[in-house]
Amino acid sequence: MPIWAETIKTCWDKILTEEEILAEFRASDALLEGHFILSSGRHSMQYLQCARLLMQPRRAARMAEALVAKIPADIRRSIDVVVSPAMGGVIIGHEMGRALDLDALFLERPDGTFILRRGFYLEPGQKVLMMEDIVTTGLSSREAIQAIRDAGGNVIAAGALVDRSSGAAQFDVPFFPLTTMDVPSYAPDEVPAELAAIPTTKPGSRKA
Repeated sequence: MPIWAETIKTCWDKILTEEEILAEFRASDALLEGHFILSSGRHSMQYLQCARLLMQPRRAARMAEALVAKIPADIRRSIDVVVSPAMGGVIIGHEMGRALDLDALFLERPDGTFILRRGFYLEPGQKVLMMEDIVTTGLSSREAIQAIRDAGGNVIAAGALVDRSSGAAQFDVPFFPLTTMDVPSYAPDEVPAELAAIPTTKPGSRKA
């Protein structure tokens, strides 16, 4: 039996419930409360610090294996490579590559636009899983998908640890989040007074 098949069999034996996934976030102190400015520019009273969730390798592997188990077998078998946007998607993208026994590449924004660097490249038509950590509006994910296409890849699915868009994030490929969280977020001119009274924190990696 090939490595990936053994991994998938293990995944199906270890599917995580929504409660178990949230318990992992809480156990790693990855679910924060306060007034946060998200990478999308929107404001929220909760922030999911996936870096803390993923800092323990065994936990990161469990999250990836559970997500692989949610991807339909026909799509899963078709994926050639995993590509994720830096910084947030790098660790979970790497773990998805491990779970699928595939290469894991990442995109960077040296000048504000996603591109492949560090010798990474895609063969024309390679079938790609675009992997994020958290999706809020879906904008950066769509930008990553376009960058993959510009590099010659064929994005056949998108994945994320968490979809916190309340269903608003839309893609032109199938989207598979490990879990969904209905956490309100607000445009800068829509922030409620009680949230505006709390000092802001911008915990993500992007400056703007």
